[in-house]
Amino acid sequence: MKNNLFLLCCSFIFMHCSAPMPVNPNPYQIITLDPGHFHAALVQKSMYPGVDSTVRVYAPGGPDLDMHLQRIKNYNERKDQPTRWNEVVYTGPDFFERMIADKKGNLVVLSGNNRLKPDYILGSLEAGMHVLADKPMIIQYEDFEKLKTAFELAKQKNILLYDIMTERDEVSTLMQRTLSMNKDLFGELEKGSLEQPAITKESVHHLYKTVSGNVLVRPSWFLDVRQQGEGLVDVMTHLVDLVQWECFPDQIIDTQDIRILKARRWTTDLNLEKFTAITQSPAFPDFLHQDLVQDTLLKVYCNGEINYTIKGIHAKTSVIWNYKAPEGSGDTHYSIMRGTKSDLIIRQGANENYQPTLYLEPRRKGDTSIALALKEQIKNLDFDGLGIQFIPTEHGWRVSFPANMLEGHEAHFARVMEKFLSYLKDKNMPAWEVPNMLAKYYTTTKALEWAMKDNGL
Repeated sequence: MKNNLFLLCCSFIFMHCSAPMPVNPNPYQIITLDPGHFHAALVQKSMYPGVDSTVRVYAPGGPDLDMHLQRIKNYNERKDQPTRWNEVVYTGPDFFERMIADKKGNLVVLSGNNRLKPDYILGSLEAGMHVLADKPMIIQYEDFEKLKTAFELAKQKNILLYDIMTERDEVSTLMQRTLSMNKDLFGELEKGSLEQPAITKESVHHLYKTVSGNVLVRPSWFLDVRQQGEGLVDVMTHLVDLVQWECFPDQIIDTQDIRILKARRWTTDLNLEKFTAITQSPAFPDFLHQDLVQDTLLKVYCNGEINYTIKGIHAKTSVIWNYKAPEGSGDTHYSIMRGTKSDLIIRQGANENYQPTLYLEPRRKGDTSIALALKEQIKNLDFDGLGIQFIPTEHGWRVSFPANMLEGHEAHFARVMEKFLSYLKDKNMPAWEVPNMLAKYYTTTKALEWAMKDNGL
């Protein structure tokens, strides 16, 4: 597993090399189902060997679809490495049934209204289609049995169901995981406590933001937690996934390994002016009226925090949604893994120019064994040859990556699609992926149930 980072680095260096084409040059045909979130388009920001350039789109029609098609058009018309997608669109109230009946593709991409996803997933799998679903697959514990059934169905039909976990491909996170697996450098992951967890992950997002060079227009339902999901079950999916992926690499996690200790939820409040700036809608829709205070202030439960144990390790994950990022900044991530010898910390504040930056900080100042272990790690994985530097700081080292490794969030969608396509082609998806997806959604939905009970709901 220590070679994972090396292999990723090589993919940056040789990114224009492609694997040998299969006998059928385009065995995979994408179907985009009811796209309502911009992630549906980001999957198509790149072209892929083995994927047909014609994409079938089935949707009810309306502004969500229009924005999706415009994003694809922008990718096709850009000057730098334009894509060549041909979107064939069907609209109508029977779009889902028509998709099943047409059978015009074999890989369904889902990124839209999260309330509808469980049924979309099951229907697509029953029709024998692979499913690549944006997170979250479910937003309430009541749908957990549906998700279990979906994975069982995929196994029976020898097809794949997978979710889009882009944050595994963020290079500082990947390096954090790699260094944590070096016992001489990191030691053992501490057990932690409720007050000081062994691993903490915090994510700050913004409702008003720029994507692919344009101000993002969000659908009004995005601000309805009954359709989009609360913060505890939406972006939190990424953080819970990273906890499992980093603390227990290549290990199967069972739902019995999870114990929720504490969970809470709170709102971000929006007046009509801010709501309109985000959605381009001049008024609050009827379905949001129950979330309004005095008909003027929208209260959105998009923030949340979970304290829990996983196989006895204390973890804390938290998600915060602000209205708009300060000038020059954007979405930010903070993470700390506490080892018996060193801490591995990702910071993304003003001191880091709002770029995710990994620090290695020994627990005991002046511990010469850490420097020796780091020197050996650098040699073994040829970090020098790859342009990765460990720059001394007051408390340890800061990891510096060459520019060609610093992909942005949008580029990570291509990484996930490439991985998914390799699983389809080589039939080598790791055995831990499915049980760990189930454990992840159990954690988030159980935490929401816990938090709502604690609030007397």
